[in-house]
Amino acid sequence: MSVNTTLAGRIAVITGASSGLGAATAKRLAADGAKVALLARRADRLEVLAKEIEAEGGTALAIEADVTDATAMRAAAERVRTELGTADLLFNNAGVMLPAPIDERRTDQWQQQIDVNIGGLLNAIDAFVPQLVAAAAEKGVADLINTSSIAAQGVFPGFAVYCGSKAFVTHTSKNLRADLGPKQVRVSAVEPGLVSTELQGHVTDESANAWLDGVRQQLTWLEPEDIAAAVAYLAAQPARVNIQQITVMPTGQAS
Repeated sequence: MSVNTTLAGRIAVITGASSGLGAATAKRLAADGAKVALLARRADRLEVLAKEIEAEGGTALAIEADVTDATAMRAAAERVRTELGTADLLFNNAGVMLPAPIDERRTDQWQQQIDVNIGGLLNAIDAFVPQLVAAAAEKGVADLINTSSIAAQGVFPGFAVYCGSKAFVTHTSKNLRADLGPKQVRVSAVEPGLVSTELQGHVTDESANAWLDGVRQQLTWLEPEDIAAAVAYLAAQPARVNIQQITVMPTGQAS
């Protein structure tokens, strides 16, 4: 990693930082000069990632925290403020995808997706928005970047609850701009198409796995670094510019 100064002076928080989009984005933001706080449940992975970032000249703080635990998220926010400084960028990224036909009534998986993709998103917002607002007042800009999905726009058999949870992310992000934009906090939703991450490894439904495997053979999926580049691009814009939504698709994916 070659550290530059594109995001020098920024203090970025990444949820879901132990793998996939979160880990790649943490590396990218650190490479661009930001201090990064890494939040996830898997502390061992966070420690490895933090050491990798520090070995390349970056600054990283690993914090074990579950986004579904509002108290833990508030405690994590206090650690960030105390040990790194006031956060001015939140990549609100933790999520889970558990498709299954709706008539199978997998209410346990429905609830898990609601708890993480919606509840976890809001817990992170609750914990860190006060810091974003304070940082924006001091620096003139701060960023709240939420991970949504192309699923927010589409219709995919078996993915109803996941799609609904991501539609919540995209629409809520647009509405948050009405509250936070006047306070110089930019809000953006990133909607990735198919990306090669651990997300697919959590899928238990056979038909969904068969579909995902088939699509993987038909086209080249995005890599986590592609989304990391999009997040860095959003954060590097002049303070007057808020790109409210960005959809990043594999070239071969039509919808």
